[in-house]
Amino acid sequence: MSAYVIADVREVRDQETLVEYRRRNTDAVAHHGGRFVVRGGEAELLEGAWDSLRIVVMEFPDVEAARAWWESEEYAPLKAMRREASDTNIILVAGA
Repeated sequence: MSAYVIADVREVRDQETLVEYRRRNTDAVAHHGGRFVVRGGEAELLEGAWDSLRIVVMEFPDVEAARAWWESEEYAPLKAMRREASDTNIILVAGA
């Protein structure tokens, strides 16, 4: 069953670092069988309050693959890079 990692970027402190993060994370996600479904496209609020700067959705073959990416040595320095450059909420959701 597919799994999705959803990132909700709330604040950006260093845009240049995030550009480098995105470039390097593309390969890290692919290495774990993932792909980007949404990568910061235009979003329209339909209901409620959602103050997001950018939404990213990654699809992985299953929860285990998503966790393998998240916990990988390959992603660890990128995770630190992203945390320094932005405030982001990230969730893992199992598909239906």
